[in-house]
Amino acid sequence: MGEDLNFMGSPRYIIEAKNLRKTFGEFVAVDDVSFHLLQGECLGLLGPNGAGKTSTIRMVYGFSPMTDGSLHLFGLDMKTEWRAIRFSIGVCQQENTPDPDLTVLQNLQVFASYFDMPRRAAKEKALQLLQYMALDHRRNDTVTSLSGGMLRRLILARALLNDPELLILDEPTTALDPQSRHQVWERLEELRSEGLSILLTTHNMDEASRLCDRLIIMDHGKILVQGKPSALIREYAGRDVVEITEPDQELRDFVQSQQFMHDDLGHRLIIYGQADDRVFERIGSRFCREKCIQRMATLEDVFLRLTGRELRE
Repeated sequence: MGEDLNFMGSPRYIIEAKNLRKTFGEFVAVDDVSFHLLQGECLGLLGPNGAGKTSTIRMVYGFSPMTDGSLHLFGLDMKTEWRAIRFSIGVCQQENTPDPDLTVLQNLQVFASYFDMPRRAAKEKALQLLQYMALDHRRNDTVTSLSGGMLRRLILARALLNDPELLILDEPTTALDPQSRHQVWERLEELRSEGLSILLTTHNMDEASRLCDRLIIMDHGKILVQGKPSALIREYAGRDVVEITEPDQELRDFVQSQQFMHDDLGHRLIIYGQADDRVFERIGSRFCREKCIQRMATLEDVFLRLTGRELRE
């Protein structure tokens, strides 16, 4: 069938954001940001702390009003049709916010009432989601007894209660152990394969590479680049990477003469190259006697090249 088309023959936009701006007093958190999300697509927002990712998605799910710009979800205007929009989105926020006085199942049933779901249908849906998230054996336990990974899966289940067309995830696997993180990834991959549209923010580059069809990298409230993960890696980090500790001047002169894409960090030199540059061979055989790492380029290389390596508090 191909992509779902709207009446004008263009791919259907689940989200269409134009010139979004969010300010807090004189501080500009989001500065003239425009993007779209297609039906069935997973779009990731990347950026260091304070880049404007969370402020952007909070506008998308209506938690924080726009200072300026336009925002449409499912073709509906966020400014005037928020009530209709909210029934078609599911939100998994950074914080785990279940009711500690209720059981796992009760948490889902109470949340379902916000969507006017009949009690019997709400319970059936809640039990189905608990089984899907491998939590059905804990349905009668209080949420305070759950591990961090279980809590995160519960919040994800809660976000799916209303069968949303759009799932919004704000750092969905932060602080999870590898087993829990991969279990969440597998569930999200299944949902995406079933056609669910996903918007997520993450600091995990593996997560972004694995889940996202397209990425937006932000900093200081602005979009720096956007594109497919593989395309961004090729453009900004090449294919092969050589890292050399305590490089000497001979190596620096050679890299400059060959016009290799590189980052000189003083005590460490990182050299990027495409396959036809033969960086591994040309650098490795001549300069990699010790303290040298040869590897493939990654999304993390792109992220650090574009946003810098200084700590953000």
